[in-house]
Amino acid sequence: MLKQNIHKKIGIIGGGQLGQMMILEAKKMGFYITVLDPTLHCPAHSIVDEHIVADFEDEKAIRLLAEKSDVVTYEFEHINADVLEQLENEGKKIYPTAKSLKIIQNKFSQKTLLKSDGIPVPDFMAVSSVEDIKNAGNEYGYPFMLKSCTGGYDGKGNHLVKDASDCENAFNSLGGGQLPLMAEKFYPFTMEISVLACRAINGDIKVYPVAENIHEDSILNKTRVPAAISDETTKNAMNLAKRVMEVFDGVGMFCVEMFVSPNGDVAINEVAPRPHNSGHYTIEACVTSQFEQHIRAVSGLPLGDPSLIRPAVMRNILGEGPSGKAIVTGADECLSIPGVTLHVYGKETSKNKRKMGHLTATANTLEEAEKNADLAKSFIKITGLQ
Repeated sequence: MLKQNIHKKIGIIGGGQLGQMMILEAKKMGFYITVLDPTLHCPAHSIVDEHIVADFEDEKAIRLLAEKSDVVTYEFEHINADVLEQLENEGKKIYPTAKSLKIIQNKFSQKTLLKSDGIPVPDFMAVSSVEDIKNAGNEYGYPFMLKSCTGGYDGKGNHLVKDASDCENAFNSLGGGQLPLMAEKFYPFTMEISVLACRAINGDIKVYPVAENIHEDSILNKTRVPAAISDETTKNAMNLAKRVMEVFDGVGMFCVEMFVSPNGDVAINEVAPRPHNSGHYTIEACVTSQFEQHIRAVSGLPLGDPSLIRPAVMRNILGEGPSGKAIVTGADECLSIPGVTLHVYGKETSKNKRKMGHLTATANTLEEAEKNADLAKSFIKITGLQ
């Protein structure tokens, strides 16, 4: 089986940091990788075998990628799923499947499917006007979330509607009817967590430890593993992640983001059909990283052990200051701290709050890992040169 699969050619749509980290693992196992990305010097460019420079919606380019590959995967959701579906119908292998991608791309259809399978999600409804949004406020109370059904990430496409007077502003801020919208009841959470799960072509599923996520301005700032929740909540969250994998009949890595209520109940926030920012800790802290696991899954290899080796804290490194050529400072001080590993993605241009890298600290205790991660983060800076 290994001999048969190890020489497969893998195509990846997206050459950002997630694609880059997939490729680093794939090359260890001898795969030939072609990436499609519109940016010539994207993070994946220097380590890939072939780079198709084209837009993510370019049908001709996606078809070329498929021709050059035995299997096609992707590093983010906002791509041309219709073309992938056509390719599947023509016999091409696309993982995760185009069917699951199309459902997940639309938050309303994603939540509808989860709810229909009895998986707990916050109450939600479709809205298309200011009047609909006000009705949602009457139904759910304030505050509640207004979300764009498609295209949102890192908080973009979301608006917390504080009161009835904010309904029109919320509607206009999310396109004023140009995009499909949904209202979602505000879930009274005490913690945001995520669980990574991976499903093989043969149906085998591996579930990673529960991670606690801390956001700033709707962008992930810190991930702590293991999450500080009860054994019962941990078991419930991991079981829910496994159920989500079965619902979507997924192949490859999925990230299931969840809310934890004050009494320890768990509800699904969103599902991402790919490796995820909150799973970066797995590179240093788990037997098999999320990136290796994804490559194993989509290529038909047996899944690896997802066990946590020791506690870990991941900190995102965002661009600071004005836009410009990316300059990294503080790496010496950062890497002098025990148990710290630095990842700089190699993006040519730094922009304020753009994800430019991350660091992970592992230690014998979560407290020590967090202390070292926070100290390392205080040193490292990525800024734009003017």
